[in-house]
Amino acid sequence: MEDWLSRTEMLLGAEGLKKLKASKVLVVGLGGVGAYAAEMICRAGVGSMTIVDGDKVHPSNRNRQLLALESTKGRSKSGLMSERLMDINPALNLVAINEYIKDERMIEILDAGFDYVVDAIDTLSPKIFLIYHSLQRKYPVVSSMGSGGKFDPLKISIADISETTDCTLARILRKRLHRLGVREGFTAVFSPEAIDKKKIISTNGEQNKASVVGTISYMPAAFGIACASVAIRDLAGIQRCTEP
Repeated sequence: MEDWLSRTEMLLGAEGLKKLKASKVLVVGLGGVGAYAAEMICRAGVGSMTIVDGDKVHPSNRNRQLLALESTKGRSKSGLMSERLMDINPALNLVAINEYIKDERMIEILDAGFDYVVDAIDTLSPKIFLIYHSLQRKYPVVSSMGSGGKFDPLKISIADISETTDCTLARILRKRLHRLGVREGFTAVFSPEAIDKKKIISTNGEQNKASVVGTISYMPAAFGIACASVAIRDLAGIQRCTEP
């Protein structure tokens, strides 16, 4: 066992760490939520990861995104994330895909086989497509709902999608998935905290986004860490508390 994982092994036990090392995780979306999720999963000792994002770092990302620095402006998020993950764990079996994936390409990626899928996509159609086709393959899924417009990390909740409340994205997602016959069966990270609608503006300046919501530095990170905690505990066989 590598020295850098000694404290993880103390907490999870040798068997839990062994399970993580044998696991293969897919993280789709490397923005404010997904980059933190990917890094925490890597730091926990997962043996294989595939990361996916076709975006580059924009100046507006710097208030909240792990990869966004003045020095990384214009660089691909998948490339930057690869460098970080391999610097954390040079033994990681890593596949980085610099694409906005959808339709048949997403199915092709999913067919590679995964032990867990982390959905950090913020565009509705590919988000639904990823969740639906992951569930069809019986992959465990944790999906991040919206962190924008929210302030209180203590209001973040983890529950089956069927139990989400007071979250616009979760409501729309449930409605669309119901049409596909999916009503439950994957974990959502969400917050019922109310959003001030004055903090939302329509936009045509950002790719794949119809609107922009005000954000604070720590909330996307907190959502990403919560997503990572779900995947890590499930993969390591650590029982998650289901009590409110």
